[in-house]
This record gives sequence, C-alpha cells and structure tokens, in this order.
Amino acid sequence: MTHIFPVRVFYEDTDMAGIVYHANYLKFIERARSDWVKEQGLDQNAMREEDGIVFVVRRIEADYLGMAKYDDALEVRTQVRSMTGVRLVMGQEVMRGQDCVFRAEVTAVCVTTSGAPARLPAQLRKQLH
Repeated sequence: MTHIFPVRVFYEDTDMAGIVYHANYLKFIERARSDWVKEQGLDQNAMREEDGIVFVVRRIEADYLGMAKYDDALEVRTQVRSMTGVRLVMGQEVMRGQDCVFRAEVTAVCVTTSGAPARLPAQLRKQLH
C-alpha cells in the first residue's frame, strides 16, 4: 500500500536559483512518514509520554534524480519495504507529476527516551504483518 502526501514547494524551500535545497527533501519525506504513522492510528506524543518510546531514523540512503522548483506541486509516496520487531524500512519517492525527483530508503527504529533500543509498537507490527 502506498501512502501519498502532497507537498507544495514554497520560496523558503529553495536556494538562490529557485531549486529545492537538497536538505529540504529530507524534511518533505519526514513529514510524509509522520503523516503515515498518524494514519496507522499511532499517536507519537502518547508513545513518548505513556510508553516512553520514540521513532528515530537510523539510516537514510538518498538519490537526487531531478530538480523541483518554487511552486511545484509534489507528492511524497511512501511504502513499507520490510519490518522486523525492531526495524521498519520504508521506500520514499518525491514525485513531480510522473517524474521522480528524489528517492530514499529510510530505516527507522524505536528507542526509549533515554536512548535504549525498543520494539516497534505492537499495534504497528500487528497491522503490517
């Protein structure tokens, strides 16, 4: 299943040439992952406050494939690639129409608020298996 998250490129997202600054793609895909988590019925504030766990990114592999510019309408497409009890690997693409301008594979894990490894929430593991 693919999660779709729309993004509009604002002036603040661009560099002097009016092209999306490379680090902002990471912000776009982070927003999409946060929206995906919420769509799964998870409340990240409650996870932190009640369960003492948070999601963290462990690894990102990214490819810049094209350029997005000021006022472009983009879509971030997110798919779960694999999941274990402690790790979630997601593929994400930033699309401008039919053109993929950015692609990433993101590995996320859960840790306690003190930084110790933790299992992914049971609700998420159940939904995705």
